[in-house]
Amino acid sequence: MNNIWQILKKLPWQELSLVSLIATLTVVTSEILLIFSLTHFLAILKSFNILFSSPFFGVLIPIGVAVGMGALAVCLLEWWQKQYLLNNSSLWALVLCLFIGLLLKSFLPFPSVLLSASRASLISLAIGVFWKGRPYWRR
Repeated sequence: MNNIWQILKKLPWQELSLVSLIATLTVVTSEILLIFSLTHFLAILKSFNILFSSPFFGVLIPIGVAVGMGALAVCLLEWWQKQYLLNNSSLWALVLCLFIGLLLKSFLPFPSVLLSASRASLISLAIGVFWKGRPYWRR
């Protein structure tokens, strides 16, 4: 049990938290821009209603956004030349940080249009992180 605490202490929590903050802010900004465009452009509102009323796309879009958010977080770590931080345990910690970011996003006064904190979004975040972080699994 002591070994697990040592591994958790050695994880780069500061970098992972910063990356998850940037990824969460990207999703929040996208949602704000989408809400702004829905309120000002009627053609976008009609197509958005058609798209989200579809049973297939209504489920697929939030899952795709969560997968994209997880992949974006790994891309940000790669872009900042932080590949040495990426291993199996840090990828799991990144999923945790991203989900905590989604939970904190739920406290904002904006409606959740694209992504909310749920079990499906947690699984989709993990898929996105581990899909993009495939080269770092064995480290």
